[in-house]
Amino acid sequence: MPTKKKDESKSKKILGLSPLLAAFAALFLIIGLMFALGHFFFAKPKSANGLYFQKGIVYGSWSRDGYLAQGADQSLEALKATGANSVGVLVTWYQDTCWSNEIKRLDITPSDEAVIKTIRKAHELGMKVMLKPHLDIVDTSDGSWRGEIGCVKDADWSKWFEGYTNYIMYYVDIAIKEKVEMICIGTELSNIDASKPEFWDGLIAKIRAKYSGSLTYAAHWDRYIDIRFWDKLDYVGINAYFPLSSEMRPTYDQLKEGWSKWVTEMEEFQKQVKKPIIFPEIGCNSADGAAIRPWEHNPRREVNLALQADYYKALMDIFFQKEWFYGQYWWIWGTNKNMGGPYNRAFTPQNKPAAKIVTEYYAKNIKR
Repeated sequence: MPTKKKDESKSKKILGLSPLLAAFAALFLIIGLMFALGHFFFAKPKSANGLYFQKGIVYGSWSRDGYLAQGADQSLEALKATGANSVGVLVTWYQDTCWSNEIKRLDITPSDEAVIKTIRKAHELGMKVMLKPHLDIVDTSDGSWRGEIGCVKDADWSKWFEGYTNYIMYYVDIAIKEKVEMICIGTELSNIDASKPEFWDGLIAKIRAKYSGSLTYAAHWDRYIDIRFWDKLDYVGINAYFPLSSEMRPTYDQLKEGWSKWVTEMEEFQKQVKKPIIFPEIGCNSADGAAIRPWEHNPRREVNLALQADYYKALMDIFFQKEWFYGQYWWIWGTNKNMGGPYNRAFTPQNKPAAKIVTEYYAKNIKR
């Protein structure tokens, strides 16, 4: 058995080492803390927001100062009152024809001040924001639309790619500064989205390098299966203007039946791509025949508010039950709070029965 003197000597040696060990422990603790904080503040994860169910509406203006107009805030507040938790903020740039290679803002493009003010107001109201840049054609006299955009020469393609990248990255910078939760990187560019995957791969990589929010793309309803860059996005986005009926005044049950084949198609596709699906745009006019070609604007037919309301109801009755479905953005809510109304045939649900349907369904707790 050790003597008391030896025990005291051993204790002194241990105590002598303790400050050194404590110093090393403190050093490792500081290094670990610095690494954790650095990762928290500087890392750019694929999606910092996580997946969420989007009870959305697109809020739009085709005017430089439309988002700044008197009453615009009240209109956005009315949008929020539907129970929407997300709003798509629209901004549009243009090219002269389908074959042009110059992408530019026009006098009717919302100003940065207007876009930023709208984002901040939406956040103030407690909504998440999907920033939705559009590209449209100036000269549509031949019936052309954005889905037909496509240069012929390689040099023109290169210039177009550069211009489109600059356009999107311009709003990526705004999205970063304003903490926008999601960006829709393109809308219905059907002649480009499937045929030029290398361009989209490069654009997505460039966005991911600096923006940590979620990304989607709004594919035309008849082209989403052909797109090859869904794996690099957080959500598959489909502008779901699927034809549902050949009837001028279909019933609610007929509208539900009209969705059957499209739902089956989407379910099979989703099993392959393994991504949640959203509808960055969805809706129809409030007029007879609106479900025949839901993408048509301002049909010259009889007003039919009930058809639009049934269309809204049928869609939410079906898709809110699908675990792979993560929400929709109804097209479209304007900056004038008095838009729409009982004699309006256009897309907006404002001041129509469709808005009441939205409010009823957006009050539901949709778990994902």
